[in-house]
Amino acid sequence: MSLNTTTTPIDLTTWSRREYFYYFTKMMPTGFTVNVDLDITATQDWLRKHDYKFNPTYLYLVSKVMARFPEFRIGRENDQLVRYEVLHPSYTIFHEDDHTISNLWTAYDPDFATFYQNYLDDISTYGNQHTPAPKQSQSANLYMIGSLPWTNFTSYVPLPFTPLQTFFPIIQAGKFTEHADNWTMPLSVTIHHAVADGYHVSQLLAMIQTAFHDPTEWLGA
Repeated sequence: MSLNTTTTPIDLTTWSRREYFYYFTKMMPTGFTVNVDLDITATQDWLRKHDYKFNPTYLYLVSKVMARFPEFRIGRENDQLVRYEVLHPSYTIFHEDDHTISNLWTAYDPDFATFYQNYLDDISTYGNQHTPAPKQSQSANLYMIGSLPWTNFTSYVPLPFTPLQTFFPIIQAGKFTEHADNWTMPLSVTIHHAVADGYHVSQLLAMIQTAFHDPTEWLGA
């Protein structure tokens, strides 16, 4: 399968965020996390009707939304800041027998059916390999997205222990909670302040909620 790694160089002489990028990487390195409760009722109903799994749908919808926000697709190639056309989800799977995890990734495709099949193929090929990263990749445009289906958290903050090579968000979902006829899921977005402010994260979260409210429009019937 073809992996989209298309980039556009960022011209620092004309980039509107140049001074903010310098400030938040050199003078005051800062990141932040925003946590919300996402209403997933409509998507849950759609998935039951069409017999699809939740996790690949979640990965697809977030990846599709991120393709519409240039702030969240910024990385480096040979010290050159670039903006990727798309990001591919890198996620963990849980092994029930020994309670370990493995990290997988699936190539994003704008067509939901194609992405869904890519995901199933990856699970079939690598899902039973009890190693940290059974599917290797040299691609630089993988972003971290996962879930803690056992915990309904109110805050989730990942702590990187190595220098950043990209400025992609880290996204984490939590346990579903039923409220009368509605279902919610906690969702956390962590981002480096060099590339995005609270406004940008708010807009991202609002569109993710829109996607989960209207699965027919975003996934197709």
